[in-house]
Amino acid sequence: MMAGDDELVALREQVSLVSAAAISASDLDHAFQLQLAEAIQASLRANSPNAAGPSSPSLLELEPSSDLSHALALQAADLARAEQERRDAQTCRAAHARSAASVRVAAHDALFARELAAIPEHRWAHDGDYLERPLDPNSLSARPLFRVLFKGMASDEVVGPRDRDPGVAVLAAAVCGPQGEVVLRVQKPVVGGQGQEVLQAMALLEGLDAALALGISSISVLTDHNLLYNYMLGVWRPTEQKLADMINQALLVRKKFKQCEISLVAQSQVSYVVKLARDAIDVQIAKSRAHNAMERRETCSICLEDADITKVHAVEGCAHRFCFPCMKEHVRVKLLNGMLPGCPRHGCTTKLSVEGSKVFLSPPLLAIMAQRIREGQIHPSQKVYCPYPKCSALMSLSEVVHPMQESCSRYSVADAATLRKCVKCRGSFCISCKVIWHDRMTCYEYKRRCPYARPEDAKLQNLAEQRLWRQCVKCKHMIELAEGCYHMTCVCGYEFCYTCGKAWKDKKATCSCLLWDERNIIRNRRRR
Repeated sequence: MMAGDDELVALREQVSLVSAAAISASDLDHAFQLQLAEAIQASLRANSPNAAGPSSPSLLELEPSSDLSHALALQAADLARAEQERRDAQTCRAAHARSAASVRVAAHDALFARELAAIPEHRWAHDGDYLERPLDPNSLSARPLFRVLFKGMASDEVVGPRDRDPGVAVLAAAVCGPQGEVVLRVQKPVVGGQGQEVLQAMALLEGLDAALALGISSISVLTDHNLLYNYMLGVWRPTEQKLADMINQALLVRKKFKQCEISLVAQSQVSYVVKLARDAIDVQIAKSRAHNAMERRETCSICLEDADITKVHAVEGCAHRFCFPCMKEHVRVKLLNGMLPGCPRHGCTTKLSVEGSKVFLSPPLLAIMAQRIREGQIHPSQKVYCPYPKCSALMSLSEVVHPMQESCSRYSVADAATLRKCVKCRGSFCISCKVIWHDRMTCYEYKRRCPYARPEDAKLQNLAEQRLWRQCVKCKHMIELAEGCYHMTCVCGYEFCYTCGKAWKDKKATCSCLLWDERNIIRNRRRR
């Protein structure tokens, strides 16, 4: 019986007691009034002997007490109101039960639909008509599920000598309440060298065991690992024996729960355990380095040599570590090939900075690196160099100064098309001819009178004709074939044939020239 029903019965008993007491009091009062009336009549007859005839009716009539009537009316009103509240509460509970049942049925249907979508076509064709997932009637009134999150993570970072460093791996799991609050979290290191799927299965077992230890009977397991999700549903079968054994163990533990659902979610929904795993890896790496601090040695993953820890550079942004000689050679080769140096780790896209490279680079290489970074920030088609020999500053088309924008401009409107100023030395030059400004002379007249703006330009042109150099038609860079085939790719991205100069389109030549010459390859081998 509900608490409200108990109060209603007590109220009814109280009304009954009050009514009985009121009736008893009314009877006693009536008897007293009758006795009083008889005494008054007897006294009147004694004092008036001449009075004849029967006595007149009593002048005192019994009137029910007004206070008692009011109290009875209030009790009746309270009883009616309590009855109505009880009926309303029963109706509300019935409505809530129907809503909860509808939600559970919808959740069951959605989960079953996801499981059906993951079934392979060959299995569907074989026994698709027999697949079913009955709805447990007891689950309609189940309490909100606890959530189990898990993540297994390994680090490939070398923290000690290679022959004594098996790697760092951790397991992270968390049990969250129905409202999302963290009830329990687990961070556990494991021996490195485990596969990613095995680590995920180990983390799942840790989460299930933690939920069982708390006495939880209904859980919802969330994972962002597609392979493990399909293994747990039985859609796929693991080929590795160790992984298969762990999946079977997880399925046995799953049966110990009254209700255990597993769902495939986005990584953002398990970000909490991902952070737990990363924090645990950082702690384990710090412990390993502290343990190896006595040796002060670290293995470089490029040359595989043990280097002093003070001669190992950690790349800014990704923390990948390499010895100074390997870093210096890597940067030197990249700079000589006209590329911006980045982290040597395969697949890492972190770029090196001049400030962070000062510890292992010489000043000349640092200057070249700064120039390459500056050039890399400007598209080749937008690069402009100051024609003044003492300046030669690099700038982009958007950076050059337009003299017509200056208030004290002394140039005409006709000069506005090609006249520009250097952002560094403020010298005027022609943006079309790339030479010092030719005052009172059009670009056509200047090129006709001075086909070569500087004497060194004529020498460069003669040398290019003797050495068979090619000039990129897009950015005007002079290119020399040192080795390899005749398919050239300029720094601006333009591709062309070195023999005839015709462009390549869609990685294919538009000419019939030979692709390579054996002499270039033989000469290349002799140089090596």
